[in-house]
Amino acid sequence: MKSVVIVGAGQAGFQTAASLRMEGFDGGITLIGEEPHLPYQRPPLSKAFLAGKQDASHLPFRPERFYSDHSIDLELSQSVVAIGRASRRVALAGRRMVDYDVLVLATGARVRKLSMSGALYLRDIDDAIQIKARLEPAGSVAIVGGGFIGLEVASVARAMGKSVTVVEAQDRLMPRCIAPVVSDFFLELHRREGVNIVLNSTAIPAADLTIAGIGVIPNTELAQAAGLAVRNGIVVDAFLKTSDPNIFAIGDCAEMNGVRLESVQNAADQAKCIAAQIVHGPAEYKAVPWFWTDQFDIKLQMAGIWSPRLRAVVRGSVEARRFSVYYFDGERLAAADSINSPGDHVKARKLLASGEKLEL
Repeated sequence: MKSVVIVGAGQAGFQTAASLRMEGFDGGITLIGEEPHLPYQRPPLSKAFLAGKQDASHLPFRPERFYSDHSIDLELSQSVVAIGRASRRVALAGRRMVDYDVLVLATGARVRKLSMSGALYLRDIDDAIQIKARLEPAGSVAIVGGGFIGLEVASVARAMGKSVTVVEAQDRLMPRCIAPVVSDFFLELHRREGVNIVLNSTAIPAADLTIAGIGVIPNTELAQAAGLAVRNGIVVDAFLKTSDPNIFAIGDCAEMNGVRLESVQNAADQAKCIAAQIVHGPAEYKAVPWFWTDQFDIKLQMAGIWSPRLRAVVRGSVEARRFSVYYFDGERLAAADSINSPGDHVKARKLLASGEKLEL
């Protein structure tokens, strides 16, 4: 019988604990989270929750009794301050020690902040509650950052009738993860809906409320202090193991093959992978990454990882706001973006997983 300690009670941490029991693991599980809240979903924070379509009571993954029913020791409002690799134990802030056979680091990431004071940030439920309360009376909103979070918040604020300006330092929207053709589509969408988009700028306009979404910083300090390999995340191998064979790292804090992904899917799939490994033995992580964002009445679903070197092919009607962009590395499908085309997205994910050729 093994004991598994999971540091971080977000998507990755919760899914690890739940998947271990689903796989038949009968050892001890301790899930440690810094927040006082039951583990909860984060995607609705910038969408349905902020828009008032979902309340906080519907955010937890499971009710409190789930953890006792599945013999999961849930430690909330607790932080791990040190990892004793030789003794296989972690130290909590109150100096209490928790032993482990297997340690899972799901420490996530924290928001990158502006040098100015007064801006709000959206990362956790307390942030969302504060933004929601401040958003309702605000007449004007300035959003710094034209990535997923910034644009999702912009669409919610604009739907509430607010005057919204989005400031993006680069020359297009969502520049890190989508191709220019998709950026152009969302630029036109937001402008048509009345959002003022300012590109190539860092000048923040005066507004009743300023919200920043300029990326995140992986929480790697605990791992680094324990002597684990760290770059732009905690370095893991194909099995999601760190430089210590008894320690896994998953989710937003983990870097695999030089890539660190920030997505619910990646966190959940990596958690399922290591739970299966703990119970059944080693297995490489090979899941196809996928992402999504909802802005106004548009759903963008992404599969694979886009790169500027890939060849783009558009299929469908951009004017009808229902199309997909397929990205090829030579003749091989490498990624796909689908706008209001869920069937295309599902097909692309299957093809990316199987390696079959896409016939256009």
